[in-house]
Amino acid sequence: MSRKTWIYGLGGAVVIVLIGGGLWKTVLQNERATLPVAEGTGPRPTLPAPDPRLVPTINVASPVGWQNNAHPLAAAGLTVTPYATGLEHPRWLYKLPNGDILVAESESPGTDASSVKSIFAHFFMKKVGAGGKSPDRIILLRDSRQSGQADTHEVFLEHLHSPFGMALIGNDLYVANADAIIRFPYHEGETHISEPGEKVADLPSGYNHHWTKNILAAPDGQSLFVTVGSNSNVAENGMEAEKDRARILRLDLASRTLAPYATGLRNPNGLAWEPQTGALWVAVNERDEIGSDLVPDYITAVKEGGFYGWPYSYYGQHVDSRVKPENPSLVTQAIVPDYAIGPHTASLGITFAMDAQALPADWRSGLFIAQHGSWNRRPKSGYKVIYVPFENGKPSGVPKDVLTGFLTGDEDHVYGRPVGLVLDRDGALLVADDVGNAVWRVTATSAQ
Repeated sequence: MSRKTWIYGLGGAVVIVLIGGGLWKTVLQNERATLPVAEGTGPRPTLPAPDPRLVPTINVASPVGWQNNAHPLAAAGLTVTPYATGLEHPRWLYKLPNGDILVAESESPGTDASSVKSIFAHFFMKKVGAGGKSPDRIILLRDSRQSGQADTHEVFLEHLHSPFGMALIGNDLYVANADAIIRFPYHEGETHISEPGEKVADLPSGYNHHWTKNILAAPDGQSLFVTVGSNSNVAENGMEAEKDRARILRLDLASRTLAPYATGLRNPNGLAWEPQTGALWVAVNERDEIGSDLVPDYITAVKEGGFYGWPYSYYGQHVDSRVKPENPSLVTQAIVPDYAIGPHTASLGITFAMDAQALPADWRSGLFIAQHGSWNRRPKSGYKVIYVPFENGKPSGVPKDVLTGFLTGDEDHVYGRPVGLVLDRDGALLVADDVGNAVWRVTATSAQ
């Protein structure tokens, strides 16, 4: 079989393995962004015409880790220090009422659909520092000396299944595994839970392409909001594989029933309550493979019963012609998100800054966003933590960089990648770094 046949028969991922040298450069480097990331940011992002290619742009950075006490670069007026190191793929963070920090150490369960594309996707996940065996546990970090660095590092829960989101309601700790929500008894101050958990609800799983499930407790403690990503990029495996996916669900804890809260969200991740309005906000990863400038990821206030376009359209009613059959009537209902945060930035964790007392005043009225970083854009985007100012419950200005320096200067390698965010008991910003295997702490420069 000729190389040309392989290229056209198996798709872009296979090209990486089968061709090299000048042909590699010709095929893979002829698509690149024509707009800066800033054009795909804000309440009215620029959305150029789609630019699909036979071979999609694949532009990954290999991990090298932090060496010789190196660390991310903080914005002027801010300082970053290690809160905890020596972790194993820390993904998500949760603060308990006594100030202890829970860290979900987690990887994909490895149950994606078996196909040539998924095989090579796994290859590239390994290349960027993901796709290994999941630690399947939650670590408890405690700063008992109030030094700004955890001095307790204990295995809090283990034998989980690709855990991600966590939420405490009363004495019940809920953990979102890749396939179910589990409840554990919690007693303040304990550093390990040995009791077996109780399954509260099954979650959509199957082959689980987007496997992370985040949860957020409702203010009244009666329900949990649950994020469930799609099982594909744009429903290329058929809509039956997307049953109950690409949405936010609401779990009623009394009846243990799940119901859709909002749909058409390709891969929702971070969830947070906006302090002034009480609105539910989410960070969403949009679709790939139609060019480096499309489609911007976004943050938005979530409208109950709202439909946000996936897979039929993006950023409101911009039809994605790759999806067959089309659904024009549903597209007319698609809601335009509130605020774009750049194409392919892989924005994940979010936390509102109103309680960030350890930061300067001009960093306390907006939303922090962790951008894990692109694979489908040239040049790369994301790989940093940003801050979007808010006013009257809505974004009110351009983003500011909080932490940068995760990429090497040539962008070929990455020291770390930010994922989960939380404020600690002192109001400092904590950032989970799943490639650097650390949790970073951001304070005002003058803070001790």
